Amino acid sequence: MGDDTVPPGGVADLRPLSRVREQKAWYWYDWANSAYVTTVATVLFAPYLITVAEKASCGFITDSDKGLDCNQDLSVLGLSIAPGALPSYIITFSTILSAVLLPLLGAVADRTENKKGLLAGFAWTGAAFASLLFFCAGTNWQIGAIAVIGANLCLGASTVFNDSILPLISTEDERDRVSSRGWAWGYLGGGILLAVNLAVVTLTPFGLSTAMAVRLSMLSAAVWWAGFTFIPYLRLRNHPPQHVVPESGGLVQQSFGQLWETLKDLRNYPMALTFLLAYLFFNDGIQTVIASSSTYGEKQLGFGTSVLIATILMVQFVAFFGALLFGRAAERYGAKRVILTGLAIWMLIVTTALVLPEEQLVPFLAMGVAIGIVLGGTQALARSYFSLLIPKGREGEFFSFYHAMDRGTSWFGTLTFGLVFQLTDSYRPAIFALIAFFVIGGALLLRVDTARGIREAGNVQPSVI
Repeated sequence: MGDDTVPPGGVADLRPLSRVREQKAWYWYDWANSAYVTTVATVLFAPYLITVAEKASCGFITDSDKGLDCNQDLSVLGLSIAPGALPSYIITFSTILSAVLLPLLGAVADRTENKKGLLAGFAWTGAAFASLLFFCAGTNWQIGAIAVIGANLCLGASTVFNDSILPLISTEDERDRVSSRGWAWGYLGGGILLAVNLAVVTLTPFGLSTAMAVRLSMLSAAVWWAGFTFIPYLRLRNHPPQHVVPESGGLVQQSFGQLWETLKDLRNYPMALTFLLAYLFFNDGIQTVIASSSTYGEKQLGFGTSVLIATILMVQFVAFFGALLFGRAAERYGAKRVILTGLAIWMLIVTTALVLPEEQLVPFLAMGVAIGIVLGGTQALARSYFSLLIPKGREGEFFSFYHAMDRGTSWFGTLTFGLVFQLTDSYRPAIFALIAFFVIGGALLLRVDTARGIREAGNVQPSVI
């Protein structure tokens, strides 16, 4: 048997070593942005903004972090909004904007060599928006809304460029492993910063109030996101565009033209399209559980901020091992089977949340362990599985459609969660309602023929699918 690392002519092929170097650099962006996703989007933003909005609805400022009992709604653009539902509506709005803007950015990604520069530019802009959360205080909930809408939009844009790089730095057989390690690094990095923030919020050193500790923790996530983005920016290489659709005009005009051609061409990739629809549902369910978990834990189950941060911290480190475990399982059983198993576990999780007892820490922690096991694995494998179904040269566009529905920017899920809470005044039926997203997503995923999808995209079939 010949050595496939030595091409004809006897000269050693150094491409595998080059790919490994770039893969290690690429992992760092998951490490960088997960600090924002974990500290801000998952743990602190929603409960903190609800507290600020409750103060605004009552018409005065208080130092209490426990919320108020005046039961007044906010008036937002003429609409009556319950403070408890405000974060869900803000995330929904940011996702609608993403659905409009990200596909155009995907077309730009496919036509440019400097993907890493655009990745970093959006990351640094998003971190700047996130830093504005430090100034969300008193009754000024509006600045918090602007900060998170801007940060979520830039997070979605940066991950379009980040994920479009994945097929450029890995072969089809390497995708599940590389994607899973990226997610694992993300959970490890987010968990380390969260551990620091846990100490700050719990101990409130230097005479800090709890509110100030929370604001400093959210600011630290913005700084972390911006700082560690320098590693992939400096160490990744630029890769020339491949198989670009010929269009006239400047880059923006060309990108609109390519986007239109891709939209017309989607019917030629029915398996990729079916997976996108499946992902729309099951990822919205996952992201809504993540975004709403701290609100559910504090407002429904009665746990304080320090308990919530400690639980999410535990989830982060469990998810680190869960992502690696799911990656190993995919190598043996195929990504699709492992994703479906993960969705079944998600259904059990939201069903358990319906009856979880209040102020009982052990059951709450047990549910957190279950979330951690499936959290990173399902998301990492969804990313690598989708990369097999998309044609070369159009990674940016296809991942832009993918990321219009991606983490922290759920659309139907957060809207459903907010509406059910508005109607029932309880977070239990709100979180249980998300089971529909896992059922529908799983049913659609069952309809995806993996081998056919890989053939349609013109990719090489991995040894295990």
